[in-house]
Amino acid sequence: MFLSPRPRAAALALALAAALGGTAFAPTAVLAAPKATVDIPYEEFTLPNGLRVVVHTDRKAPIVAVNLWYHVGSKDEPAGRTGFAHLFEHLMFNGSENHRGEFFEPFELVGTTDQNGTTNSDRTNYFQNVPTTALDMALWMESDRMGHLLGAIDQKVLDEQRGVVQNEKRENENQPYGQVWDALGKALYTKDHPYHHSTIGSMADLNAASLEDVKNWFRTWYGPNNAVLVLAGDIDVATARKKAAKYFGDIPASPTMAQPKVDVAPLATSTRATMTDQVPQARIHRVWNVAQTGTPDIDKLQLFAQVLGGSKSSRLDKRLLHQDKLVDNVAAAAYGSQLSSNFIITADVKQGVDPAKVEAIIDEELKKLLKDGPSKAEVEQARTVFKAGFVRGIERVGGSGGKADALAECTVYTGDPGCFRDSLKIIDTVTVGELKAVGNQWLTRGSHTLVVVPGPRTAVEEDPSVTPAPLTLPTVDPRFTTTPSTVDRSTGVPQTSRFPDLKFPSLQRATLKNGTTVILAERHEIPVVQMSYEFAGGFSADEGRKLGTSSFAMGMLDEGAGDLDALAFGDRAESLGANLGASASLDGGRAYLSSLKENLDPSVGLFAQMLRQPRFDQKEIDRVKATWIAGIRQEKARPNGAALRVLPPLLYGEGHAYAMPLSGSGTEASIGSLTRDDLMAFHRAWVRPQNATLIVVGDTTLKEIVPLLDRHLGDWASDGASPTRPQVGQAPRPKNSRVYLIDQPGAVQATIFAGQVVPSTKDPESVRFDIANSVLGGEFSSRLNMNLREGKHWAYGAYSFSVNALGPRPWMAFAPVQIDKTADSLKELQREISVYATGKAPPTAEEVAKIQATEIRGLPGAFETASAVMGAVSGIVRYDRPDDYVFKRKAEIEALTPEQVKVAAATLDPNALTWVVVGDLKQIEKPVRALKLGDVQVLDADGKAVGTAP
Repeated sequence: MFLSPRPRAAALALALAAALGGTAFAPTAVLAAPKATVDIPYEEFTLPNGLRVVVHTDRKAPIVAVNLWYHVGSKDEPAGRTGFAHLFEHLMFNGSENHRGEFFEPFELVGTTDQNGTTNSDRTNYFQNVPTTALDMALWMESDRMGHLLGAIDQKVLDEQRGVVQNEKRENENQPYGQVWDALGKALYTKDHPYHHSTIGSMADLNAASLEDVKNWFRTWYGPNNAVLVLAGDIDVATARKKAAKYFGDIPASPTMAQPKVDVAPLATSTRATMTDQVPQARIHRVWNVAQTGTPDIDKLQLFAQVLGGSKSSRLDKRLLHQDKLVDNVAAAAYGSQLSSNFIITADVKQGVDPAKVEAIIDEELKKLLKDGPSKAEVEQARTVFKAGFVRGIERVGGSGGKADALAECTVYTGDPGCFRDSLKIIDTVTVGELKAVGNQWLTRGSHTLVVVPGPRTAVEEDPSVTPAPLTLPTVDPRFTTTPSTVDRSTGVPQTSRFPDLKFPSLQRATLKNGTTVILAERHEIPVVQMSYEFAGGFSADEGRKLGTSSFAMGMLDEGAGDLDALAFGDRAESLGANLGASASLDGGRAYLSSLKENLDPSVGLFAQMLRQPRFDQKEIDRVKATWIAGIRQEKARPNGAALRVLPPLLYGEGHAYAMPLSGSGTEASIGSLTRDDLMAFHRAWVRPQNATLIVVGDTTLKEIVPLLDRHLGDWASDGASPTRPQVGQAPRPKNSRVYLIDQPGAVQATIFAGQVVPSTKDPESVRFDIANSVLGGEFSSRLNMNLREGKHWAYGAYSFSVNALGPRPWMAFAPVQIDKTADSLKELQREISVYATGKAPPTAEEVAKIQATEIRGLPGAFETASAVMGAVSGIVRYDRPDDYVFKRKAEIEALTPEQVKVAAATLDPNALTWVVVGDLKQIEKPVRALKLGDVQVLDADGKAVGTAP
């Protein structure tokens, strides 16, 4: 469960998900935008009780996406009851009258994937992908909480979930810049506007919520006539009609509540404010209130934002990042909402630069674009990015941003499930003049500027809590009727006895002329081809080099290649609708390409140029280096980031190849000292075709792709012999537990990590350990989360995980907890790990069976996307696994016994844990020392000692 930001524009829900991290700028040569040949066909019907059902058939995987949207969000909350919509999202995950347990439990037993719920200003949604054979269970569960919830909500449940929500609020606010959205809402909208308050609400209002208040909220909003159910995937409309009527048809309608009137509320004059926070650099936010979602204007503003600041080669990037070098990041975007949308420009100002200077240039570039309009090339480029993003986005049937989400969003906001087609038409036909006009219509009005500068964290003051006006519910519209129920709910959740078989594409092999092995997995559902060139090296290859060399060098590959400088390279990629780049991980590097099928040849040509001829221009190195160092400072300002920078060096010890920040980003000093020669040397050593593997997944065949690859890469050769893969030695555990504290003044939470080194991913017992970890902390219903979140509601979440590695793996447990419960939470984490690892509370047969079910039964849906297939093949390559590894792993998990999992759990030594706690030292140090978990040392965010234990 998580809190969603303002909704995407309904029209481009899918395109935005892919495009906002992407690009738009003036290219030197422009190809025509890809044809929108991929659609989301649908059928729909409405039950007599008002439930609207939209159905999309996609048989590529034996799964059905169940996506249920209620048209209620924080905009509907009366004064004095802010946060109710989000609180109720949590309450609806806490069981219903006929299932008195966690909502997730039956879903875990059938291998559900992509399950969650979100709340924003306008709606609440719940979604999950289930095996086709488990659809009855999913619909029973969703209908039980729609029609049979109130009897399951008592004071204990309310208090528990209220505590969880309040910790979620603290967790959000505890991040750098974490109070910005709360402050912006108050500044952009008057007190009587539905968007004035944040979705998560105020602590005072949450505390004031009574049991009867909460139940009345449910009676008001959560009826079938205020909901849209989308079923997408392995289903047809006849089956959907039968099952929807069976499970939902007997649920009475709720009152028909009026939606608030659209009130864009453009600012008459510009305003500004400054906020101090524990941040490493100033961040500028400039925001306009603009046209609501579902209008042509918001679609056009999305393109306008793409041209202005949508990518690294946009107008603002060219000026502020490349030319004047005044910022480390800059972006523009338009976020659609039901009553009023926001057009936002953000900029991270370089340390030592006056934010006012950056603001002046933003204003200058915006006025220039408003005066002259974008060029035809810029519009075509932005158009291509959005449409390519749409093609990629509709590969997924469910989850957040999949096809079911797009259909539901369109239905709720516009009444037309296919509204995305209208938006795509607008994107396809909009002219330069129209973009200029829409920009001048909305962005020449007043805006609000909020600048966050380094300083003490000051809480955004909450509005005083008030007693809401009494609510008299209207009578239910008599046109809504029910149908007799045929479901005996007293027998409980329908049991799923049959499950789809795991299907994984066959892997075809070939060898390029340059010696690279090609592995192809064909996927023809969408016209996209993805590639991942897998190299050795990775973070561990930084041993003997400057920390961060591998990540930085790989990250520079798309900053210009051959005769294309960084901006021209980006231009070329976007004109093709291609996504490409490179990165490093613990034990290797990869270069990736996602290409539209229609532009496969030129996209592979650009990919080859990136691999073979990276420019490593000094001016680009200097620019990226400055931004990279700013990113390290941002890492250290985030509680999780600070802990994950410090913990691995503590686990592995000085001189170990893995003794570095988990992100692989290096240190400010090491990155600052990198030279062009360092980067070229790394490229020569590790980015080479010999002994490399090129994974291809998508809409192609071996017969087609091998000649194409040979044409662009066949004569690629590297000088000299391949370097020896880094030797990753063992890492002895400490003799006793140790505790390290990192100060975060003013923090409202403490972020707790416990770490230990465990055997390699290649260890024969690694799968057993992974299952043992899942019992402890790998799932929502695992022990750690059920204790600290659901039981004591001291945390929003508590989990554990291990990172795959050729050498000894880092295992970690973590929990962000309310600051006054730091010591108590440490004590509980230590106890849970101890009794589990020592066998005092061994894994039960029920726990093991649940994890087995989750792992095994989720496999048919786990490889829905090409990216998921590519990830599995990458693991096969990296860890020398057989081609049928996914089947072998499945069989191994099926055969596990609780006793074997108990033995695997003993891999952990609770008496040799390394603890890292990030929080306000004034509040946490004394109680943590009193626990006597081990020697206590205070560190800074670089892992250097700043004091000694008394």
